[in-house]
Amino acid sequence: MSDATQDIAGCLTQLGNMSGMKMSTALAVREQHGRDISHHKPQPPDAVVYPRSRDDVVAIVNICRAHRVPVIPYGAGTSLEGHISAPRGGVCVDMSEMNAIIAINASDLDAVVQPGVTRKTLNAHIRDTGLFFPIDPGADASIGGMAGTRASGTNAVRYGTMRENVLALEVVTADGRVIRTGSRARKSSAGLDLTRLFVGSEGLLGIFTELTVRLYGIPEVIAGASCAFETLEGAVNTTIATIQSGIPIARMELIDDVQVEAINRYAQLGLPPGNTLLMEFHGTAAGVEEQAKAVQAIAAGEGGAAFKWSVQAEQRTRIWQARHDAVWANQQMRPGWSMWPTDVCVPISQLADCILATKADIEREGLFAPVLGHVGDGNFHLTIFFDPADPASLPRIKLLNERLVRRALAMQGTCSGEHGIGLGKTQFMREEHGEAVDIMLAIKRALDPDNILNPGKMLGPGALPADRGAVARG
Repeated sequence: MSDATQDIAGCLTQLGNMSGMKMSTALAVREQHGRDISHHKPQPPDAVVYPRSRDDVVAIVNICRAHRVPVIPYGAGTSLEGHISAPRGGVCVDMSEMNAIIAINASDLDAVVQPGVTRKTLNAHIRDTGLFFPIDPGADASIGGMAGTRASGTNAVRYGTMRENVLALEVVTADGRVIRTGSRARKSSAGLDLTRLFVGSEGLLGIFTELTVRLYGIPEVIAGASCAFETLEGAVNTTIATIQSGIPIARMELIDDVQVEAINRYAQLGLPPGNTLLMEFHGTAAGVEEQAKAVQAIAAGEGGAAFKWSVQAEQRTRIWQARHDAVWANQQMRPGWSMWPTDVCVPISQLADCILATKADIEREGLFAPVLGHVGDGNFHLTIFFDPADPASLPRIKLLNERLVRRALAMQGTCSGEHGIGLGKTQFMREEHGEAVDIMLAIKRALDPDNILNPGKMLGPGALPADRGAVARG
């Protein structure tokens, strides 16, 4: 979007006159809303607004469209690929004040929430019902943001991702319409599946104002275990054999030897040194015992040590919190350094080859880049660290990331299992999807002809007419 077509001043004047809605143009607030925790350069919006209702969102979109000003939806700011930055300026729509839990339909195992509700808030609210919301990307992300990036996390191997767990949406489109997609029914053959279209659209097609999500019964028994391995290959092969055997494990997380050292230092967990699998089993007492014995037998055959069990909720919570805090543990190992988080996902049969080749690449480059991942569904992550005072390090890391992605694509995988595309991985979209990107662009043009919704993300700068000649800001 060209700055020449925008009327920022007129837009902000109208937004500032909206009754009952906060707006801030303070530099500190704008900078906070223009950055995530990745290496991407912060690019602040021109203003941040805080809608409290669907009608507020409609008014914001209509005002911004009239002035041809970009609109960037914002959840909790935990994204990793520059999704929330504002390279063309514009208005950041912070959904944190739309945080009502509208309905808990315990008998039907679903909940209706506003987008600013976070996953921890929802689970705390429903704990006494015997239900839980299982999608757990680590950060206390907002439900709206999780749907926007098609988040998954540690429980995805058993419970699926946001794609499977969003039943219906209320969406404000770029022309100010309010539409509803889906219903509370568990299946439908009525029309195009617009819910799946909007889930994972990263704010390019509309702004969520209400979401209906699946809930699940809290299992009778939950048991956690860790298992150290002589080799990284043994840990990954155990994962592959477990999934191929059809064992319904709930969580299966890989942390390599470098990551184990960082987590032990940060959280004082006392895990044995070496490559480790963190696991969790859900079900009845008999079912959990059967699952655990089967995985133990597989692990023993791959050089795994005896399982170290954590059956008390407090122990399990401590271990999984340490896993979720891995990025901060890694930061403690390299204080003052910048980080480049990345992820890929491959078919489970290709997982060992992909991880081992990537680990060799890291060691050959002499980089600090711990490996971890939700390996039960073929997804793994690197957090590559670099010294910002060393300008020669960034090109090496960029090449490492490109080799990782192209290795995954050659294995018929994807450039991102759950981080999404944002600004960071737009260059790989056509390599992965080919001419299907043209269909995505056609959908974007049809729903957002003025290209005001999160422009420049996912499908790339210059992809739409209003992108051409746009001036980067910030």
